[in-house]
Amino acid sequence: MDILSFAGVAMAFIAILGGNALEGGHLSSLVQPTAFLIVGGGTFGAVMVQTPLPTFLKAMKMTAWVFVPPKLDFAAAIDKIVEWGNVARREGLLGLETMAESETDPFVKKGLQLLVDGSEPDTIRGVLEVELSAAEHQENAAAKVYDGFGGYSPTIGIIGAVMGLIHVMENLSDPSKLGGGIAVAFVATIYGVALANLFFLPMANKLKGVVHHRSQFKELTIEGLAAIAAGENPRNIELKLQGYLH
Repeated sequence: MDILSFAGVAMAFIAILGGNALEGGHLSSLVQPTAFLIVGGGTFGAVMVQTPLPTFLKAMKMTAWVFVPPKLDFAAAIDKIVEWGNVARREGLLGLETMAESETDPFVKKGLQLLVDGSEPDTIRGVLEVELSAAEHQENAAAKVYDGFGGYSPTIGIIGAVMGLIHVMENLSDPSKLGGGIAVAFVATIYGVALANLFFLPMANKLKGVVHHRSQFKELTIEGLAAIAAGENPRNIELKLQGYLH
């Protein structure tokens, strides 16, 4: 669980709502369903137009990573790779076949199978790096969907503001309707800017960081498997891979 994400969201709400209260404002003045519908619906619609369906769906699934990122234990992975190296030295590469069959991670499973098949280090590295590059590209594209949300929402907020002002101008003869129109105008702008800068853009950057971290984890696996295929000493492999812990 990413405590900073939860703390950041809480602090953003406390700061904005607390500042509003200190200025004598009321929470009800910031709750405008019409403005939220314009900004939220318009922003989602714009992003849906520019994004392929598989990428959009992947972005929605990745949203949870902002608060609960995938658990990646680099130290445990190094220990496992060193164990594979020791088995390979004692029993040969075929001794890893049972471990390959029981491995649940598809990426690691493929690498171990290549190792068991006696593939050269460059072959293992080449095959796995292609898969790593493809996965990283897909996940980064999904993360950038939130850049799209962050880019469009302030502009949609301005559209909402203009629509509110148009409503005001149409009802100048009825002062009772002026307040509601002006409120929608300003609150729509607040929604657009706040959603972009407090949520969408930070979420995009957090997801990009998670994707990078996942890629480093896979790079560690590639380096370890290639080193085993090259017949390197398990102790040397461990020392090499410990660089990823920093």
